[in-house]
Amino acid sequence: MHSSLWLSALLVVPVLGAALAALVRKREGWSYAVAVTASSVEFVLTIIIAFLYNSHVAHAQTFDFATRHVLSAPFGLAYDVAIDGISLFLVVLTSFVVLVALLGARDRRREPAFVSWLLLLTALTMGSFIAHDVLEFFIFFELTLVPSYFIIAQWGGAERVKAALKFFIYTFSASAFLLIGILYLGFSHQHQTQGALTFAYGALAQTQMTHSTAIWLFIAFAIAFAAKSPIWPLHTWSPITYAEAPTAGSIEFSALLAKLGSYGLLRFAVGLFPLALPDMRPVVLTLAVIGILYGSAVACVSRDLKRFVAYSSLAQMGFITLGVMTGSKIAMVGAVLLMFNHGVITAGFFLIIGFIEQRRASIQIRDLNGLQGPAPVMAGLFTVVMLASIGLPGLSGFVSEYLILIGTFATHTWWSVVATLGVVGAALYLLWAYQRVFHGEAVGANATMADVNSKERWVLVPVVVLIVALGVFPKPVLDRISPSVQQLIEHVAPSGVSK
Repeated sequence: MHSSLWLSALLVVPVLGAALAALVRKREGWSYAVAVTASSVEFVLTIIIAFLYNSHVAHAQTFDFATRHVLSAPFGLAYDVAIDGISLFLVVLTSFVVLVALLGARDRRREPAFVSWLLLLTALTMGSFIAHDVLEFFIFFELTLVPSYFIIAQWGGAERVKAALKFFIYTFSASAFLLIGILYLGFSHQHQTQGALTFAYGALAQTQMTHSTAIWLFIAFAIAFAAKSPIWPLHTWSPITYAEAPTAGSIEFSALLAKLGSYGLLRFAVGLFPLALPDMRPVVLTLAVIGILYGSAVACVSRDLKRFVAYSSLAQMGFITLGVMTGSKIAMVGAVLLMFNHGVITAGFFLIIGFIEQRRASIQIRDLNGLQGPAPVMAGLFTVVMLASIGLPGLSGFVSEYLILIGTFATHTWWSVVATLGVVGAALYLLWAYQRVFHGEAVGANATMADVNSKERWVLVPVVVLIVALGVFPKPVLDRISPSVQQLIEHVAPSGVSK
């Protein structure tokens, strides 16, 4: 296959899978089989791309598999895709997460429609990560709202309609600022060059602008990305959305859609507006630290497990934002790695929570106690995921957070010191949650709860393997991320980013 077709295949496979799943909807189980097959093919494609990309790293060719076709020159529309070390592992994460969600969180209610929406969401998420044109990114970024809305509204819990509306309106409104900023930037570039209208990332990155213009554009972009991540205080949609969405939806939203925000902040807000960084960096760093502390505090008093993970994710997204904005190469590499690791960890959390919900019909912490006795394997798997989220050395979460904190300490010491309290907070709320759910004497329905079966164990095996492997030997991943981060740093270095 020609190199330019690999990324296009990542868009085509899930779309075709969604269409075929809808076509065979009248045959019991066929739609699910089609979805698993399509997601398996997607995962294999991303692994092949990861290996092929590796062969170019030594030549410092950070953007690869690039292809661009102008669709409408007067409107600046183009199909422009490429990946680098920053987006590469988010592409792999996307294919991995949807496959795990399908295998471990199957929802048989109107299954053909459900898996079709899930595959469509995968295609749009993938498109966002591989888009190398800013307007094209916005189109993919915004269209993810459609399948997300229907997944929540049709397969969610008791308050699904409220959750779906809040999620849609909140993120759609924030994205309006992004569209305005993109259009302004594109027309400014056209005016300066006296050429055709274009939204190509490389072209817009060279656009000249005043300091105040850069600040306003950064704010417009950052609002949209902060709402999607989420970053405090634009996070209020996430607890109810994660709680009310079906398990597969919660996995997709926390592991993938949240990363669209942090990825967009790094790639576009930081990459396109270096002039704004000296003024905006302290503001965003402060919001990130508040999010870390706030998420940790509220997680301690959360009443159900999904909301607990939602606030835990808010704290983790705070660490990612800290790494993205701090200005240190070490911290930025750590932030990209944490995007991947957090996606794997939260997928593990929501899978186990889904298993509990299937057995107990409740994820209220007050209804759960002593599960370690009847379900020791489940307790062991939860422990591994929990310790990775805490940042135990030897597991994936430690490497990411360590790089972020030492990088931040070198450039913004006090923010790093305060953020370290979030590591302590994570140990507090995660261990306390584990104690309330798994320790003690199981009574009633808890005493007879079945442990994870063979299929469920095998679904969690790759999650545990990734957590351990990236905790022990992260170098291959870091070696692929670093050149792209270095290239970004060289672009924004005049703003005071440390090399």
